[in-house]
Amino acid sequence: MNHLWITVLGFSFIFLATALGAAVVFFFKGEISPKINAFFLGLASGVMIAASVWSLLLPAIEQSQTLFGALAFLPAVIGLFLGGVFLVLLDRVKPKNRESVRMQKHTRLFLAVTLHNIPEGLAVGFAFGAAAVLGETAAYLSALGLAIGIGIQNFPEGLAIALPIKTALNSRKRAFLWGTASGLPEPVFAVLGYFLASWLQILQPWLLAFSAGAMLFVAAEDLIPDSKMQSDSCVGAWGVLLGFILMMALDVALG
Repeated sequence: MNHLWITVLGFSFIFLATALGAAVVFFFKGEISPKINAFFLGLASGVMIAASVWSLLLPAIEQSQTLFGALAFLPAVIGLFLGGVFLVLLDRVKPKNRESVRMQKHTRLFLAVTLHNIPEGLAVGFAFGAAAVLGETAAYLSALGLAIGIGIQNFPEGLAIALPIKTALNSRKRAFLWGTASGLPEPVFAVLGYFLASWLQILQPWLLAFSAGAMLFVAAEDLIPDSKMQSDSCVGAWGVLLGFILMMALDVALG
């Protein structure tokens, strides 16, 4: 396999994994019971919280150490705050009737996961851009490994966005499309990162932290409260815990 096809495979896999995760929604027919829905809302929250920490905040701090030294936390703090502010402002520019409030939640969930996928796509593009400079097959395979790792993590994220939307819209097809669309920025920004690595890399910590802020805001504002409204039991809390464990394990195992 030549270097071009390794690159195409890496860029394609990160998107297809999200689509496959969203496709799981087709296995759920009819109405989802309140307890099961509460569990999946909690699961989505746990996945997003863990992804915010291991996929976004920790890498943002690590990447900031060279430029900021002891203040390496600064891009993470500012980006985290701005991610929450962005979604608050998004709420205020929309009307407040019942239907629009329901759509706001879908929009926030979609935007949070989509924003999270932008810096991940850039990271894959940077890796393949560096491999192109080196011109070594080993470097391309290392970049492919990163893409496969991120893709595997994208599978539960695609599911995490599709299931809550399926319950709210009562449409598996629309939920699948929303979940799949959230993954579209990854290959797009991977290509961008490939060609503009030296220009965009300095922005990576800020983008990572901004995405983390958006994801944490959605989990705290929408998913966790909604899971509690669906069921008075602790099934939603168990979903949060198990989702966090799943995503944490994937992030740590896959680097």
